[in-house]
Amino acid sequence: MNVKTLLASAALATAAFGFAAHAESDNPTIQARQQAMKTIGQNFKIVGDTAKGTMEFDAAAIQAALTTISETAATVPTLFEEEVVDAESDASDDIWANWDDFVSKAEALQAAAADASGMVSSADDLGAVMGSVGGACGACHKPYKL
Repeated sequence: MNVKTLLASAALATAAFGFAAHAESDNPTIQARQQAMKTIGQNFKIVGDTAKGTMEFDAAAIQAALTTISETAATVPTLFEEEVVDAESDASDDIWANWDDFVSKAEALQAAAADASGMVSSADDLGAVMGSVGGACGACHKPYKL
């Protein structure tokens, strides 16, 4: 993958995560959801920064980040199981209207991160990771994040 494509993938994936700050909720259910999304975002940032070359490649750090993303994604359906809404939440009501699709998208992120963790041996491998994991994130954020 060429450098322009890699950087474009990194920028697109970072934008899909919506790193913009938002207010924290006082609701414990919403807080748990927000923390899970922050955890995924922080770990994806490690992969993205490495792909962009602003962080030195460290296979163990990438592996750990992808494992954390996969493990956290596995908790997403449980975190959203109860239909709790809050003005401080970025979650769309469409989550509960399209529950099976939402769950399948969380499972796709879990699988993409788990699959990617085994295929990174050099910085050259990160373009594919950004595409698969970032794509799985964006696939859920587009319909289900306000």
